[in-house]
Amino acid sequence: MLERDIIIAIKIYLASLGSDVFFWKEHGGPYGTSGIPDIICCYKGRFLGLEAKLPGGKLTALQRRALDKINAAGGIGRRVETVDDVKAVIAQADAEAAKANDTDMCPGK
Repeated sequence: MLERDIIIAIKIYLASLGSDVFFWKEHGGPYGTSGIPDIICCYKGRFLGLEAKLPGGKLTALQRRALDKINAAGGIGRRVETVDDVKAVIAQADAEAAKANDTDMCPGK
């Protein structure tokens, strides 16, 4: 299996989420920004940066820095190896949104 196979599987999964998601595959190159995650996604208004790696694959320092910046800015930046990893990120986004909605509806929590 190649990293591109993981990315294809992730794109198929994200496309299955319908209108809740907008995403694209970031293509590196001389005109791009180094370290940007492989897949940039907006899921129900939440920014996601997904860096696909083969099992055991290491992030570069620039990739780690980009994911850290995404997380610090309130998005979710993750290294992912499988569609199940992406499903976990989606579940995290849903859980955080539900918690925020509960807090909004119950002042003082």
